Amino acid sequence: MSTAVTSEAVAVYAPSAETLGAVLARGERPRRPSAWSASVTFGWRAILKIKHVPEQLFDVTAFPIIMTLMFTYLFGGALAGSTEEYLQFLLPGIMVTSVVMITMYTGVGLNTDIEKGVFDRFRSLPVWRPAALVGMIFGDVLRYILAATTIMLVGLALGFRPDGGLPGVLAGVGLLVVFSFAFSWVWTMFGLFLRSEKSVMGVSMLVLFPLTFLSNVFVDPVTMPGWLQAFVQVNPITHLVAAVRSMMAGEWDTGEIGWVLAASAVLTLIFGPLTMRLYNRK
Repeated sequence: MSTAVTSEAVAVYAPSAETLGAVLARGERPRRPSAWSASVTFGWRAILKIKHVPEQLFDVTAFPIIMTLMFTYLFGGALAGSTEEYLQFLLPGIMVTSVVMITMYTGVGLNTDIEKGVFDRFRSLPVWRPAALVGMIFGDVLRYILAATTIMLVGLALGFRPDGGLPGVLAGVGLLVVFSFAFSWVWTMFGLFLRSEKSVMGVSMLVLFPLTFLSNVFVDPVTMPGWLQAFVQVNPITHLVAAVRSMMAGEWDTGEIGWVLAASAVLTLIFGPLTMRLYNRK
């Protein structure tokens, strides 16, 4: 009797030939996404993270505003005689400082995703392997543009008037974004081999503070001691600030602009492959 029941059950639940044929039929396999398409998709993921956690934008909105107001009204009268005159000198530099400082969050975010196991899943996908890293940096470019725009709007409200007009401002912001994109590869590398996000942030601040404060952002280097001027002159932030200032002033310094573009290319060519090597071996 049990044998009859079993046979009946098999007969009831056995799939038909048509069903098996539909399931096993080989359809056209989806095309593998291109490197650009995969990178843009991961970039969109980074933007969606901002949408769902908008407080992430604090560092690209409130921080630049505080920096601009604090240094303008705290040091403007003492260094230039008036806050308005000092603002014409300060604003391009404070824009560079604020945007370059937030590049470290690229490495912090990457390290967080690695610790949570998110990138283990990404590496198992049939896409161009560096797409997750490149896309993450693409998403951060939006943060750089937002920070630069915020500072410019605050500066205009305070009285900043760029002689280079809109073309000079756009060119200066564009050069700053290009350098920040290249510079963020440094922190991406740190995010891969350091053990925690606190370690990434600590190392980043240790590097960024001397670079941004020991430069021509806040004062003219001619007032500094000779030994400090030697460091300032080779500081990449000094060349970036000089280039952005010249663009916004309408007096394009091609030497400084060329130096920044060359430095951006070197940073990308050195730290991009190093980051990919660490990512593939991790």
